[in-house]
Amino acid sequence: MKFGLKPFTAGPLVLVVMLCGLLTNAFSEPLIGKFLKDVSVSDIVPGADSFGALHKDVPVVPALKNGAVIGYVFLTSDFVTTTGYSGKPIHVVMGVDADAKITGVKLVKHSEPIVLIGIPDAKIQAVTEGYAGVDLIKEAEATGSAHDLDIVSGATVTIMVIDDSIVRAGLKVARSLGLGGLTAEVGNAGPSMVLKSDAGGAPVDWATLTGNGSVRSLVLDVGQINDAFAESGDPRAAKRPEKGEASDGFIDMQMALVSVPAIGRSLLGDAEYGNLVEWLEDGEHAILVAGRARYSFKGSGYVRGGIFDRIQLIQGDASVRFFDHQHRRLARMAAAGAPSYTEMDLFKIPADAGFDPAQPFRLQLLVQRAVGAIDKAFITFDLGYRTPDIYLQAAEPPPQATTPQVSGPLAASDTQELTHLWRRIWEQKTVEIVALGLAIVILTGVFFFQIQVTRSAQFTFWFRIGFLVFTLVFLGWYANAQLSVVNILAFFSAVMTKFSWSAFLMDPLVFLLWFSVAASLLFWGRGVFCGWLCPFGALQELTNRLAKLARIPQITVPWGLHERLWPVKYMIFLGLFGLSLYSLEMAERYAEIEPFKTAIILKFQRGWPYVLFAVTLLGAGLFIERFYCRYLCPLGAALAIPARMRMFDWLKRYRECGDPCKRCASECMVQAIHPEGHINPNECHQCLHCQVLYQSVAKCPVCIKKVAKRAETERLRNLKPNSPRPRPQAAANPAK
Repeated sequence: MKFGLKPFTAGPLVLVVMLCGLLTNAFSEPLIGKFLKDVSVSDIVPGADSFGALHKDVPVVPALKNGAVIGYVFLTSDFVTTTGYSGKPIHVVMGVDADAKITGVKLVKHSEPIVLIGIPDAKIQAVTEGYAGVDLIKEAEATGSAHDLDIVSGATVTIMVIDDSIVRAGLKVARSLGLGGLTAEVGNAGPSMVLKSDAGGAPVDWATLTGNGSVRSLVLDVGQINDAFAESGDPRAAKRPEKGEASDGFIDMQMALVSVPAIGRSLLGDAEYGNLVEWLEDGEHAILVAGRARYSFKGSGYVRGGIFDRIQLIQGDASVRFFDHQHRRLARMAAAGAPSYTEMDLFKIPADAGFDPAQPFRLQLLVQRAVGAIDKAFITFDLGYRTPDIYLQAAEPPPQATTPQVSGPLAASDTQELTHLWRRIWEQKTVEIVALGLAIVILTGVFFFQIQVTRSAQFTFWFRIGFLVFTLVFLGWYANAQLSVVNILAFFSAVMTKFSWSAFLMDPLVFLLWFSVAASLLFWGRGVFCGWLCPFGALQELTNRLAKLARIPQITVPWGLHERLWPVKYMIFLGLFGLSLYSLEMAERYAEIEPFKTAIILKFQRGWPYVLFAVTLLGAGLFIERFYCRYLCPLGAALAIPARMRMFDWLKRYRECGDPCKRCASECMVQAIHPEGHINPNECHQCLHCQVLYQSVAKCPVCIKKVAKRAETERLRNLKPNSPRPRPQAAANPAK
């Protein structure tokens, strides 16, 4: 990556063109070769002394000892989707031997925010390394649950994604290579089954549904839970038993595959089943999960945009975790005789999960118990399910394949899963995308007609306050759509190495924001984002407004000092940019100069040094409006560089601005107006206050003079034609 700042000066249009032109580079080669340098072969496969050549059919690298193969090394993300909470893959290198046992595991790269900043990396590494010795043959027999799940408190979802990726990828490799006698076809004896094309029928009652297996249950009492934790081997968990009698109910959980028409109509009713059909796309299915008693299968920890971490659906080597956008609440069950439940929810199984409704599957329930102030212990229970035979029929034999099918990670289904993952995410965030798109359209209209909009100072003020609240609450705290200088560093790193279009599409709101930023840089400069669409900027301005209401004194930085503090943010950005050329990971860590992750993404749920840093910056902003934006923000500096290529100057000025009038300069919230009246576009946040003043008949001297002149002209015009004019009479007296 040998380049300087020239890519920035090419302008935002080039940025968009480069993005569009690099689409074809995604997913063309396996990633294992990129990470081999980060691991020692003997750590992954004990006893090995070198790596062999990449396998031709499967992205697996043999581990050699004196030239003989003693194991196989591979990357989990080459085989299964490993998207974590961050929306980016979690890369794990692991090895297996000829007996299908895991020989070693190493977490090599991730972008999980809670792990990067909240939990020691060594703790996560220790969990992953603990998978050495796991027998994949037993995992195949137990469909992936033969081992104990070691959860790290505070990183439940991340650990569960890592666990899934290790087991599922290991099984795929073992079956692809025939290790330990495993083959691609395991455990499904007899003819293949499919749902009947007419799997409908008249609705039936609850007793019939439970009797024929359409509804399956998992019932656990307090005694079973206490016994399970006692047998888990964790003495801390055993010392904190669940309170109550052993026979007291802990959870009564029911599950049904409601995408089967007869089951769905019986449980949901015709109207609700019709809504379900409209909700599901081709190839998608849905389950109903109901629960009661003291333990919730949903919990209260999941958030909008998050994952339900207490349940997952497992079928064979595949697992499905449910995001909140794959979830709907159900008000009541329509089946006659159905008991009442405190929780009744529908969960959508996406089409690309490879789910087969004719094959057995299970819903795994994660039960947690506090064992300390912040630590928890975990155990799992399975609720098995098989679609009743009355809804199944034998499948027709498939046509003879004309070309050999590749088994393993290069199969078309896996490639399709990766390629279309971002599309699934976009579908899940339809409401957020529409809301953001509407906000961008409104804001664009405001800027195109800014003179008309800013004629009313009151309207402009309240519109801005309302939009900033939307930016902070919706874009920031709700949708976590906070842009960062890390996005820019990652983009240039991807361009100079191997670009993945799908990686940039994984977060639709961030992608749309970046696209709007690229467009706005052409017209108005960086101020559209910094002044209106940055959640942390909105937080600064809103808190400063409250400070003014509380009569906290405001500090006006002397112009000479203010002008010399501007370059600090550019130096910070150039330092991060140069560091990213050496190590992107290191640059990402030093990018903590941005308090965005603390204040917006994690909502101050972080270690005290980070919270103290963010609060200090906000505290400074109470006295100096947008202190961080003015002097420290590397993202603002990065956007200001290509913004110099903007095509128009929309902000109107008078010749009198700056000499003698300095009203706009004194009221500019970020002191972006020079004493002589010139607006610095690199620092302007496009708040439009100067355009309000430009038309103010109460504050702008030019407007005041114009109004006075018009009033005088109107007064003279309204004088009667035969009325004596005072000035000629006054001039006549001296003549006498």
